[in-house]
Amino acid sequence: MTAWRSGDPMAETLLSVRELTVSFRTEDGPVLAVDAVNFTVAPGEVLALVGESGCGKSVTAMALTRLLPRSATIAGSVHLGQTSVLDLPGTGLRDIRGRDIAYVFQEPMTSLNPVLTVGRQIGEVLRRHQHLHGRTVGWRSVELLERVGIPLPERRLREYPHQLSGGMRQRVMIAMAVACRPKLLIADEPTTALDVTVQAGILDVLRELRTDTGTAVLLITHDLGVVADLADRVVVMYAGRTIEEAGTEALFDRHSHPYTRGLLEAVPNPLRRTGGLREIPGRVPTMRHSPDACTFADRCGYADDVCRQERPRLAPGPAGHPVRCFHPLAATGATA
Repeated sequence: MTAWRSGDPMAETLLSVRELTVSFRTEDGPVLAVDAVNFTVAPGEVLALVGESGCGKSVTAMALTRLLPRSATIAGSVHLGQTSVLDLPGTGLRDIRGRDIAYVFQEPMTSLNPVLTVGRQIGEVLRRHQHLHGRTVGWRSVELLERVGIPLPERRLREYPHQLSGGMRQRVMIAMAVACRPKLLIADEPTTALDVTVQAGILDVLRELRTDTGTAVLLITHDLGVVADLADRVVVMYAGRTIEEAGTEALFDRHSHPYTRGLLEAVPNPLRRTGGLREIPGRVPTMRHSPDACTFADRCGYADDVCRQERPRLAPGPAGHPVRCFHPLAATGATA
């Protein structure tokens, strides 16, 4: 499969998410976590979901294959090719999970089973989805560990997760995720708590897998350095809503939403002329319902009465890409 190229008008749609809405039942009433989110992913593309903790990124990813607790109510549509994923019965979902859509979760130590060896856990994927048996499972498991750059793979198959470093555990998770050559790999903060050298190695693995197999990647992160290094396109989320969507270069150089600018200005920059880190005042709100207003208004220096009384639409802004804002920033280039 040919890898997706940014800006390719002929790229087909692999994943289509339309009006995805997720709410949770709680003792204090329903809480809205994802509010009518729309996005697409093309074959071989790396799409990044970006935002602060609590913006709905991980819930969005888990909702794609209904990996949420029973307290969650999911509405909208998710199509993988022509397949309506949310309408599949339990058996159909189990076939897609791990085979067509695979996950690399945020903390591998809690995602891997601590009482099973690495080899047994990888082998389970191969037996379930690839119908492999006997020595073939072992050979294929060794190949997968070699592919993700783990030394002495035969030895690692006999070890338990606690015997591996954080970087190795993350590579094991990636090996399990790509065992069936999925169409879409969802990587939720794949480099969290890893040092810079290990982080670079993990990103190299994801980049090589995308190039070699054509697997698309939905990358969930708040690390804008990772986004700049790996992503083709970025969707910025805030309070469960999509507020800006653009190609990576366009987002960094010609962003339009004040929240996006706030995220970029919070990144350490030795070239910044005015000293110190800049912060976004306040915190992400917890929503009981979908308000007819801009959810960022209380933290935004540009907000006025219109922002607090009307819901902004996601529409082309000054830079030409979609932005949900009544007062989008002029396309004047990167932040200082």
